[in-house]
Amino acid sequence: MKKIALFGGSFNPPGIHHRNIATELLHHFDEVIIIPCGPRPDKESTDVIDSIDRAAMVDLAFKGLPVRIELFDLENSTFTRTHALDEIYRHEGEIWHVIGTDLIEGGRNAESFIHRVWFRGEEIWNTLRFAILQRPGYTCDPADLPPHHMVLPVSQNGSSSDIRERIFKRHSIEEIVSSSVADYIRRHSLYSGIQFRNIPRLTIGKPRVLIEYDQWNDEAKIIAKQLESIIDSDDPNVIVVIGGDGTMLHAIKKYWRLRVPFFGINTGNKGFLLNHVKESFSPVLLESELMVRTSPLLHGTVETVSGEKKEGLAFNDVWVQAEHGKAAWIEVSIDGTVRLEKCIGDGILLATAAGSTAYARAIGGTPVPVGTPILTLVGSNLMEPYNWKSAHLPLHSHISLRSIDPTPHPKKRPLYGFIDGIPQGEILSLHTRTSRIAAVELAFLPDHDLAERLARIQFPS
Repeated sequence: MKKIALFGGSFNPPGIHHRNIATELLHHFDEVIIIPCGPRPDKESTDVIDSIDRAAMVDLAFKGLPVRIELFDLENSTFTRTHALDEIYRHEGEIWHVIGTDLIEGGRNAESFIHRVWFRGEEIWNTLRFAILQRPGYTCDPADLPPHHMVLPVSQNGSSSDIRERIFKRHSIEEIVSSSVADYIRRHSLYSGIQFRNIPRLTIGKPRVLIEYDQWNDEAKIIAKQLESIIDSDDPNVIVVIGGDGTMLHAIKKYWRLRVPFFGINTGNKGFLLNHVKESFSPVLLESELMVRTSPLLHGTVETVSGEKKEGLAFNDVWVQAEHGKAAWIEVSIDGTVRLEKCIGDGILLATAAGSTAYARAIGGTPVPVGTPILTLVGSNLMEPYNWKSAHLPLHSHISLRSIDPTPHPKKRPLYGFIDGIPQGEILSLHTRTSRIAAVELAFLPDHDLAERLARIQFPS
């Protein structure tokens, strides 16, 4: 059977020692799965920063290693215990759980940390397999070992708490975290006690570019040609997108897990998400100090009429709509409270700030600058409630859109769901919130005035 190592932890933040452990595990296992935990009742530090930042740093820390990173606990804000993880993955092969020697001390007397603290500790001790990391300076008494074990010496000590303390005290962390994680921590002022700035600044330095461009656009081809000498698709520090907003949306769907900024060059029509520099563009512009706007993705879950549940991520928007020629009946709930008992019309759409200039604006929503911490809820051709158009909601709201058609299936007024334009079929409900793991950073030149761009579309000459 395939031997699989489950390497769980808070990784808050992930250090070079975590990467070295993963590298060592790859010598002994066919697959290594990294699983950052969600909030833990016994570890308050897991809530020190947003899960979206923890997810980004994990992706950056293990970039380039042939490991699988699972973010379901961070997305769902859950803490999956060891016995449950074993049940989830055991169908894939022989599962080994990676732990430190501190968890097995006292095992000979059934007094180890696993015995005393872990849920179903004695059962886990006797039945599961453990890959035990022996760090320099730590002994491992054979009498304390669980029945199914292997001991793996590792060459480097380290802890996330030490990294956090060094950051808070303004000490250097360059030798204990990767450069990409260090850059991310600085850019977002993590662990420092300093309030996050609304518009952080970024200096890329020597650009290593991954290009996504509109291959049907001649201007985009010319600009892409200028960047050939600095392309580094294996280890980019910036993704240059050349085209329109649609090209940017396509690039984000492909590359958001790379966790590097997107710099857009507009050769399309509106280009709300891109810089307007096609006439004056030079690769030197990428070395300028840039403004970074962070935009979260939406996490959508639909329940279909067949009872199936499907999930997806959306950068722009999610929506429900009626069948052509009919009006849907929709109930709107915000954070568990019904706010609109019956909406009758073509549909309801929820957009991020980035998506507020797209379909949301077309059906009557008010656009807002990218990075604004709000969501926009918009009705499409609603007959009821009369004259209701849209609402702005706090970023961390939970929104539920539910069909209240009283007729049995087949429905008289069927409702269809969409996540960033991807059809989800006929649904009973759509539940949406801001993703806890997915966000992108859009980079703009300092003279790019987002407020002016919005003013021009709201007050046309």
